[in-house]
Amino acid sequence: MARRTAVLEFDPELNALHGGKRLTDGLSAAVQIGDALWVTNDETLSLEKLSRLPDSAGRELQFGRHQQFSLADFLQLPLLPDPAATSKPKIEEADLEGLAYHDGYLWLVGSHSLKRKKPDPQATAEKNSNRLTRVTGDGNRFLLARIPWQATTQALARTDEPRSAARLSGNAHGDELTQALAEDEHIGPFLAIPGKDNGFDIEGLAVTDDRLFVGLRGPVLRGWGIILELALQQTEASALSLKPLGSSGRRYRKHFLDLRGLGLRDLCVWGSDLLILAGPPLALAGPFNVFRWPGGIESRGDGPTFNSDLPVVLDLAVSEREQPEGIALFSGAEESAPHLLVVYDSTGPSRRAGENAVKADLFALTGQTAHR
Repeated sequence: MARRTAVLEFDPELNALHGGKRLTDGLSAAVQIGDALWVTNDETLSLEKLSRLPDSAGRELQFGRHQQFSLADFLQLPLLPDPAATSKPKIEEADLEGLAYHDGYLWLVGSHSLKRKKPDPQATAEKNSNRLTRVTGDGNRFLLARIPWQATTQALARTDEPRSAARLSGNAHGDELTQALAEDEHIGPFLAIPGKDNGFDIEGLAVTDDRLFVGLRGPVLRGWGIILELALQQTEASALSLKPLGSSGRRYRKHFLDLRGLGLRDLCVWGSDLLILAGPPLALAGPFNVFRWPGGIESRGDGPTFNSDLPVVLDLAVSEREQPEGIALFSGAEESAPHLLVVYDSTGPSRRAGENAVKADLFALTGQTAHR
């Protein structure tokens, strides 16, 4: 499948994070709105806007003029700094893993996952044993929200009458989604397990007219991946709530997909289909594939979808160090066919384009037609 490159260049001052890490070292999600790409890094509390540069015609597209938008400017986050604190507090990352745009709103979702301390090569065996017992949760990871996007300013707004930024009700210990899943026969037991241990871990988001589809990296149940289907309603100016789905009154619907043992890394809508980026649920190297679920957004049952009904659109051949983490449909004036944008975490040297720039891939979806 034909591939092009998109160079994403970040502001040098905004690119620097902490401990030598950079935004460009860990892009986790992307979405196109107009001529701009919105991306995020999973260790931040911000969204990054990159504008298409006017002279970027040709095989390699260029994006720059980096602008950063703090989530705290638009949303009441589960954890906020204490203004009375005498020292700068540590604010946990949101671990944003999914972005989607629909009907004038930018949607975002955090992983909702717990994490386990990694062993330290410089530590003693006893200390490393203790590190592996430490399971913690970052309160800002419990985030499912939408922010109005203004066409006139090409930017986000806390309020844009009659619309307003809002998040699913919750706090630093969970939200309505984790509460609803606590007694679920398939997912409930995995809520207390760290994401990288095949525990509950959201890594994908797609939005349609009246539904949200949330992809789970874990748990993977006997090789089957899971997508959660949700419907939300606004209950207050800044609060969203889950609506019951179907006759059962349950506030979510589960879809089980045979993804050859892989977990979901991202989702995007294409017509009535869902494109699914899938990769290993644990900290392992590849494979990474993009599957297509024909008519996925119209499915209303909890039954399984077998692998024969999930054709592979892309087989992403990546090095051991590279992790495809986000996909988004991309279109431009010069593209005759829709393209799929892929952004990467853990980028290798060949994907870097200088100190503050990184390369994403654009794959032409030639020979493919979206179901309507």
